[in-house]
Amino acid sequence: MTLHRESLAFVFGLLGNVISVMVFLAPLPTFYQIYKKKSTEGFQSVPYVVALLSAMLWIYYALVKNEDSIFLLTINSFGLVVESIYLAIFLVYASNKARLSTIKLILLLNVFGFGAMLVSSLCLATGSKRLSIIGWICLVFNITVFASPLCIIRHVIKTKSVTYMPLSLSFFLSLNAIMWFFYGYLLRDYYIALPNTLGFLFGIVQMVMYLIYRNATKVVLKEPTKLHEQNGHININIDVLKIIDTVVLSDPNQVDNSAALPVSTTCEDPNMMENK
Repeated sequence: MTLHRESLAFVFGLLGNVISVMVFLAPLPTFYQIYKKKSTEGFQSVPYVVALLSAMLWIYYALVKNEDSIFLLTINSFGLVVESIYLAIFLVYASNKARLSTIKLILLLNVFGFGAMLVSSLCLATGSKRLSIIGWICLVFNITVFASPLCIIRHVIKTKSVTYMPLSLSFFLSLNAIMWFFYGYLLRDYYIALPNTLGFLFGIVQMVMYLIYRNATKVVLKEPTKLHEQNGHININIDVLKIIDTVVLSDPNQVDNSAALPVSTTCEDPNMMENK
């Protein structure tokens, strides 16, 4: 029975890695556009900073856990490299203001934030207690990232437009969450399984919303609104007065996202948005 569970966990972990790689690579069209135009335009660095932090957290968790952690290490190591490349490209072509803002965010979250967590967990806990602390940090972080699609869902309801919530992306993010849920469940690692339950549920909600509003008449809002969506790193600034038909996908995990999972969606207060 134990061997059977381990075999199934291997299969789900492998599938999770394959799907997560595709999610991590989803922003490539956006960065190709940035490279061609030599400008980050309205794109934001937040999704990539968050995805990088998520990968760092899960790598640390996998190293501390050690046992049955190979798939966590492989996908998050890949994610760490990819997100670092994305951020390097972003910093090269960003405006001075956006570059400074991104550097501050990286220092705050990925350097000082992660560093403080690393030092405190190494100094204040050992063994299973340390693993539990890191696991809870990863779990809460992923739940926060997975819950953020509420913003894009609210926007879809207000505008009756699913232009910026592609069905294919919601499907693959839900599928990714399923793979990682069963991987965590079969290994009895609920730090992995629990947040992906929420990720799957929100993915289903997004697909249902798509089916409801796909043929609805769009509502044009009276005020320009900037929406930042990171769903596997979809990153778009929207002027709702000029709803466009072209969707530019940009990516985890996000999330993320994530993430052991790179999937993630982030929504910010429109009044606090800036071109990073």
